[in-house]
Amino acid sequence: MNSKDQQTKATIRKAADQAFDNEMDEINRQMEEEVMIALVGDVNAGKSSTINQIIGDEVAGVGAEPGETTQIRPYPYREKIILIDTPGLNDVNISNSSVTRDYYRKTDVVLFFLNAAGTVFSEAEQKSLEALEKINTNILIVLNKIDAADEIDRLVRRIRQETGDRYEVIPISSRTGQNIDKLRGSILDILKKKSKDILFARTIKEKSSTANKWIIGAATSAGAIGAAPIPGADIIPLTAIQIGLLTRLAALYERPISRETAKEIVIASIVGNMGRTLFAQISKIFPGAGSVVGAGVAGSVTLALGYSVKYAYERGIDVTPESISRLYRKFRDKVKKKDDLPAVEEEDRKHR
Repeated sequence: MNSKDQQTKATIRKAADQAFDNEMDEINRQMEEEVMIALVGDVNAGKSSTINQIIGDEVAGVGAEPGETTQIRPYPYREKIILIDTPGLNDVNISNSSVTRDYYRKTDVVLFFLNAAGTVFSEAEQKSLEALEKINTNILIVLNKIDAADEIDRLVRRIRQETGDRYEVIPISSRTGQNIDKLRGSILDILKKKSKDILFARTIKEKSSTANKWIIGAATSAGAIGAAPIPGADIIPLTAIQIGLLTRLAALYERPISRETAKEIVIASIVGNMGRTLFAQISKIFPGAGSVVGAGVAGSVTLALGYSVKYAYERGIDVTPESISRLYRKFRDKVKKKDDLPAVEEEDRKHR
């Protein structure tokens, strides 16, 4: 090993130690935070079926029958995950209840349900939204039952226009699962801004789309720090990004990763056999990655690293520098004829 490689590895180890401590402190802090999600809408809007689809589990206690209650109902789904059910817009006057207002003030994300197969954004629904947004603006408008309605694009445009385009409008079908991944991702985006996304993400049974989102986000950040071949002047921020990705994926899949394992994987990724094996093949492995990560080597390697670790976790493979190095080569051989990033993800799905 030459002195340059030794110096580079020493730099990575030092940066990785600090990054690992920071990331684990943040993960542990998030695991102690409550996450509160409110579901607002009429009883026929499909709230319970939607939350079941998002989480991948039968969530009891959500979705009251008409007239069953006129009170807001907090329901602890799991420890520190609180779902707040509003049984019907016509039954609860959120502007006149101090208890209800307090709940909505504390809520992290509000899912405001509309029924695409009904009277979309009625006068009562408009008044409820106006009252709600005075308390909390972390709102996603969920247009459910699109499988039973026509002209969905027109409905979405109208809702956006009538709400001043202040909130994201997500058309879904809780019956077929259409666009549930998009809704799940939008919820996590809001929670990430509040530094509260990890606990909710690991609660969700379907983890693949969340892992993909985090991998692409990390690869984009890595690509932005410099397009020059690595190792180089951007080792410290790149190390922090890759350590962050490794620790978050470990938390997501509930497979703890040690400090030493994380450090050695990052070293292998940046200056070891992983990187050297991959550099010449990167355009064949992830040909569509250029549009995602700016075609930088740092971004491309981070993308491949993330997919390799995800692949290992989803198949019960121990995550070690050796196993991830082998998976790098597996991706190279399996997908070298693919021509875009979705094709890579499709290849991954075939092996699940």
